[in-house]
Amino acid sequence: MVPGLHLIPAEEARRILAETPPVGTERVPLAEAAGRVLATELRAPANLPGERRAVMDGYAVRAADVHAASELSTVTLALVGVVPMGNVFRGAVAAGEAVAISTGGFLPEGADAIVMIEHTSSTAESEGVGRSVEIGRAVAPGANVIQPGEDLAAGAPLLAAGRRLRPQDLAVLATFGIVDLPVFRRPRVAVLSTGNELADLGTEPTAAQIPNANTYSLMAQIVEAGGLPLNLGVAPDRLDAIAERIARGMEADVLVSSAGVSVGELDLVREALVNAGAELHLWKVDMRPGKPITFGTLGDKPVFGLPGNPVSAMVTFELFVRPMLLAMQGRRGPARPTLRATALAPIVNRGSRRGYLRVTLEARDGRWGARLTGDQGSGILRSMVAADGLAVLKGDTTVAEGQEVEVIVLRQVSL
Repeated sequence: MVPGLHLIPAEEARRILAETPPVGTERVPLAEAAGRVLATELRAPANLPGERRAVMDGYAVRAADVHAASELSTVTLALVGVVPMGNVFRGAVAAGEAVAISTGGFLPEGADAIVMIEHTSSTAESEGVGRSVEIGRAVAPGANVIQPGEDLAAGAPLLAAGRRLRPQDLAVLATFGIVDLPVFRRPRVAVLSTGNELADLGTEPTAAQIPNANTYSLMAQIVEAGGLPLNLGVAPDRLDAIAERIARGMEADVLVSSAGVSVGELDLVREALVNAGAELHLWKVDMRPGKPITFGTLGDKPVFGLPGNPVSAMVTFELFVRPMLLAMQGRRGPARPTLRATALAPIVNRGSRRGYLRVTLEARDGRWGARLTGDQGSGILRSMVAADGLAVLKGDTTVAEGQEVEVIVLRQVSL
């Protein structure tokens, strides 16, 4: 055991990491802001809309002129103009007059309502100035008109700081003509895999080697969490080689390594981190898979040593690295949604450690059901490939068929 460190509960480790402060801010063009996290509160810079606008195709009228209109007793108005999209009517609507208008058009001065085109008929095949229009339905003042500031008033809260920007958010920002905005910077994350047994992709493995998978799964998880991965490749189990990669990794905001953090003779990552000046804050978390995990800071930069087994590496990334990367981008709250599911078959967590077991989710009569993906060994990749979520169980616990279990959801699901 590392002096001063002890086996800590997984939830406590997650809480600590989720409190990491944001990494910094930058301004980005609106076209690149989707999915980014807004760094400051934005307020409406003007009324939206700025002027009265039609919400239907039809005719701009004075409501008083058509208050008695009906299908049996139509009202005839003189058509004095047209407001096609992109133009305005240069004049005012007087008593007994109407102006043809398209959805979104600016309401002419003097008009106070829109009669829908479905409730009118023209006296000529082609409309134009000098023609007339028959109105077959009465409208009240303001009918089918959106008023200035009805959507948003100038100065009203628009988007809160910490909001992850969605397409609809970009739409309202574009409506105000906002071309760029402040967002939290995406953290750069250096990824290092260690082990004499690993051959990186593009190289020929020896008889004693296997292809390196962790780098590519971790980089994909980083991208999914909003980070920017930097591939440090594979370092052999030599202290000098690992130290050189760690030094390179300090170009990034975060270093994530896999393997080399247990207690074997060639588990050298912790030693290399300490030699580089890192302060270690935790080592070993009370969980399975993934008990051996190192977290510390090197200077002001977080550094992780994750387990080497592919499933353990992915699960520990989900539980500890992902919440921290989200926090570094200004995103607070749960890193993944959770739900309660009914066990469709017994779910067993053998051993004293808190278990994060891979499960599939099935919709059953408006509720979720969960079952294990199969063998839960930390080297069984198919257990992650098939997983919709992680069932969370206390140590030495069996959830019987029909009982409920908490599940951390790893992919978007809907009933």
